[in-house]
Amino acid sequence: MEVKEFTAASFYRFLDRKKLMGSKCKKCGALFLPPRPFCGQCLENEMEWFQFSGRGKLISYSVVRVGTTMYEEKGYGRDTPYCWGLVQLDEGPRISALLLGADLSRPDSITIGQSLEAIFPDKREEEGERNPVTFRLE
Repeated sequence: MEVKEFTAASFYRFLDRKKLMGSKCKKCGALFLPPRPFCGQCLENEMEWFQFSGRGKLISYSVVRVGTTMYEEKGYGRDTPYCWGLVQLDEGPRISALLLGADLSRPDSITIGQSLEAIFPDKREEEGERNPVTFRLE
């Protein structure tokens, strides 16, 4: 299945296929994640799909104890927090993502600059629900 549109729906279809895809400007080479149909650098609209390696470094993070309704419905809360962070990909762009693999009882064990790798959960809780962009701390 060829995907041509640079939309959020296309982005999530690629995540379902275990690919972290963004867009690349054919003119200046700028990379964007999530994808966009035009270049924010040179303002051209000649874009192509670009597959990211899924590797990066942790720039910032937050341990979330009072989150969105969706995460509360999944069982997260004051006693069962989750971690959300900003990831600088090896190729350059940054993206916010759910972070797994941290000891959230000791948030000080998480370090800025720590290596991360994208993971692609297989299962969604409900039909039509999108998996968030997810990285595992190494």
